[in-house]
Amino acid sequence: MIELYYSPGACSFVPHVGLEMVREATGQTFEAKLIKLHRGEHRTPEYLAINPEGQVPTLVIDGKVLTQIVSMCDFLDRSHPQVGLLPADHWARAQALSTLAWFNNTAHPTFTHVFMPNKFAETDACQAEVKRLGRDRYLELLTRINGMLAARSGSFWLGEKLSVLDAYALTLLRWGSIAGIDPESLPAYHAYVQGVAQAKPVAEAIERERLQLNMFRKA
Repeated sequence: MIELYYSPGACSFVPHVGLEMVREATGQTFEAKLIKLHRGEHRTPEYLAINPEGQVPTLVIDGKVLTQIVSMCDFLDRSHPQVGLLPADHWARAQALSTLAWFNNTAHPTFTHVFMPNKFAETDACQAEVKRLGRDRYLELLTRINGMLAARSGSFWLGEKLSVLDAYALTLLRWGSIAGIDPESLPAYHAYVQGVAQAKPVAEAIERERLQLNMFRKA
């Protein structure tokens, strides 16, 4: 029995897509459990008993708890190697995990400075500066990803095979639109995400989470 605790639009979208890939390939089902962050459900005693960090995603596999996206993707891939959530070749797998970790430990925290500046400063003026600098840095990172994608061939990050990297890359661009970055200003990245969103496991996760990919609003 696999349970995924997720919140719409959060980084939990990554294992969500991974589980949809597993289900499509093997028939292995999972239970998606919605955590409403805006209502503070991640801070309830019941949820903190599962994940003391009060974060999503959390995977519960046969009663055992697993946290952190990179470990979840690694576990799901090793448990279902026939699905191909990550490459089978050792070097290619290491490179994919390196990119996944970079998404998770560099790009993701940079967006946190934009979305939650109160975590890094107290006064309104300082929070505004944190948010501005975070947005500038986040745009640099998305621009770097746009360049990576422009130099690649194939519909997905790893060529013609959907992987968990695609789910994270999609999430990061969607967050960029929330930060006030027009996705269309990153043409290779924008076109890539439009294609990724059409893949069945991705589309299933988008539908369950009721996501709008582009949240950018022109001033």
